[in-house]
Amino acid sequence: MQSLWMIAASLLFACMGVCVKLGSVQFSAAELVFYRGLVALLLLYAYVSIAGLSLATRHWRTHISRGLAGFFSIVLYFQAIAMIPLAMAVTLNYTSPLFLAAILVYWQRERISVRLLLALAAGFLGVVFLLQPSWHSEQMAGDLLALASAITASIAYLNVRKLGELGEPEWRTVFYFSLIATLGGLPWILVGNWNDQPLHAIDARGWLLLLGVGGFGSLAQLCMTRAYKHGKTMVGASLTYSTVVFASLFGIWLWDERLPMIAQFGVALILISGILATTYSRAAPAEQD
Repeated sequence: MQSLWMIAASLLFACMGVCVKLGSVQFSAAELVFYRGLVALLLLYAYVSIAGLSLATRHWRTHISRGLAGFFSIVLYFQAIAMIPLAMAVTLNYTSPLFLAAILVYWQRERISVRLLLALAAGFLGVVFLLQPSWHSEQMAGDLLALASAITASIAYLNVRKLGELGEPEWRTVFYFSLIATLGGLPWILVGNWNDQPLHAIDARGWLLLLGVGGFGSLAQLCMTRAYKHGKTMVGASLTYSTVVFASLFGIWLWDERLPMIAQFGVALILISGILATTYSRAAPAEQD
């Protein structure tokens, strides 16, 4: 059942990416981030209210650190999805476990094994292969944004790990992330409105896409949380990389996005090294943005 829950989460995260890419034609990145947080916030608040759970916490500083890192990560990620092929954006975003392992070694002074070192080296080599076809193209800005989203996501995961060690439940962590994402996105779109970039009118298609961005993201988090709660952490973390497979299929189906052979080799290297790095590292992400 854990595998089914994790595969469902990966499919839902890929569906969220599709909605973001489709929605980027109609909405700004600021609007997508704001509505992503707002829809998730409302859904989670309804769940908390119905279940009679408490949102009180003594670890608000860590929640703020996690929320801010996650907010900036999702801003960069959504912008990258609008600029480059979906499969490439998702793959580069999923290099976060590689950066997380590197951060654990550098900041936390955790010992690194030769196996983990080789996995990290293979992963970053995969990034080079993936970026090489677009190194001098218009996609370079989107590539760098996706990589930056992975780096900030790894910082968010480090705080997720700390919150888990402090005994904070996953739903509370996700709730405060959604709250910070909503509050962070609101002034961004207001500033855009003052600079003659008014909010876009939302038609029926727009509402469906915005609900898809927030709804698919929230459902994916719930499925992933359930998978981690009832299964082995390393198995679940490895299966998260199936999001790249689903994103690639959606990209081919909807936009005829076909990566060059060398880029496909880079994707394979990143997938394999990410799974190995997650397995060899003592910290695996507990949930995705």
